[in-house]
Amino acid sequence: MTAVPNSRVRAARAPRIAGPRALMTTARLYPLVACASIVFSVVAILVGHFGPDPYLDPMNVTISEYAVTDRGGVTEVAMAVLGIGSLALLAALRKMRAPIRGLPEKLLMVWSAALVVVAVIPTVPLGLDLDLAAQIHRYVSIAAFVSLPAAGALLVPRLTADALWKPVARAVEWVALAGGFGVLAITYVALPGERVMIGLVERLLLGAEVSLLGLLAAWALWLTWAPGRSRNHPADADFTTYHRFIASRS
Repeated sequence: MTAVPNSRVRAARAPRIAGPRALMTTARLYPLVACASIVFSVVAILVGHFGPDPYLDPMNVTISEYAVTDRGGVTEVAMAVLGIGSLALLAALRKMRAPIRGLPEKLLMVWSAALVVVAVIPTVPLGLDLDLAAQIHRYVSIAAFVSLPAAGALLVPRLTADALWKPVARAVEWVALAGGFGVLAITYVALPGERVMIGLVERLLLGAEVSLLGLLAAWALWLTWAPGRSRNHPADADFTTYHRFIASRS
């Protein structure tokens, strides 16, 4: 009987590891899911504004209050899908080894989880006293609104220092600034401002935050689906950042 070489035995017993093609397929799937989720969520939130009571004023009513009166639950679904898409974006950034490790990564996780929670736990209709669920909804919403602009601000110097991500650093900086000013504005409106135009301020803030997610997701999609072109051009271009209190490099 012919003896089997030891090398063949070891190879047969060795665990199978996913090859580069399988890993590439996974890495390319996450940005697609993230982009599709963001687009779906924006469209669904806009559609959700046509369902509730037509007498509700979107300039003075928050998205959560709109969602309570939305019998079809479109807005809640949109927020949950946006949270899942944010998790897919986080997975894509990890796979691509983007410079998100540490606090930015944790803040993105807070944002993603908070969106799912506010979708599952609704607030109360306008004019009613807040119950326990509505209070949870409120504080989780605050965590979501604050965490994403903070994550964007922390990412700016890291993206600027990375050749592959430098092209989007300045755009991320601008939307992070917009989100930061939006957080200040909605804090003022919700407290001493007595909710004047709170719906408009909240929608502008959410627009800045979704823009931040969209920038990162779109660039991740570009890097994974056009790697040859993306690796040739970004390092050669000179993209600067202007706000040195956010970016450590310019």
